[in-house]
Amino acid sequence: MNGPVRYLSLVGALLVSASALAQGNPEQGKQLVMQGDGSGAPCMACHGQDGGGNNAGGFPRLAGLDENYLAKQMRDYNSGSRTSPIMQPNVDNFSDQQLQDIAAYYAAMPVPATKAPAADDALMAQGEKLALQGDWDNYIPPCSSCHGPDNGGMGDVFPGIAGQHPNYIASQLRAWQAGSRSNDPNNLMVAVAERLTDQQITAVAAWLGAQPASAAKGGK
Repeated sequence: MNGPVRYLSLVGALLVSASALAQGNPEQGKQLVMQGDGSGAPCMACHGQDGGGNNAGGFPRLAGLDENYLAKQMRDYNSGSRTSPIMQPNVDNFSDQQLQDIAAYYAAMPVPATKAPAADDALMAQGEKLALQGDWDNYIPPCSSCHGPDNGGMGDVFPGIAGQHPNYIASQLRAWQAGSRSNDPNNLMVAVAERLTDQQITAVAAWLGAQPASAAKGGK
């Protein structure tokens, strides 16, 4: 079995084997998002009332992402398998059920419209090719092979990245590349990110961030 086929087979196996988690209560989650638990800043302080995040600050859009994906990321912060000096102290006092409730609230929110910073045509064309066709000569699969045909997400394993903030996408690719993030299944993202040049990271982040917010379905 050649490289691309083997890669896509692994992706399919991950989707089939993704386990269903308990469902959260969006109303309980809304209270936690808006008010916090008294031990840190409420989620809305960084991610906004609409869950849209902030490109300049590097805060991702959470609205419309898959519930179980979001819950896993917050649990990973609590366990230390994903690190962030901002996130960890703000979620470490929440119970697993509270984290699921927060995730359920964000998953149920409509995806807000965002406007990505302008980028030149050549950079955007490079980003589009990487996102939709990849660079198989250097064993870089297209983003869409995991994140869905429109990069809107596939279940609770691969999040929607169309319409996500470019600064956040680029920061996470660089984190996987540097080894400071490694909480993805079977190190798929690590394997991809380590093959990307810095310009390719900038390009694919810019193109994905410029896609219509309606394209991001969070894998639902």
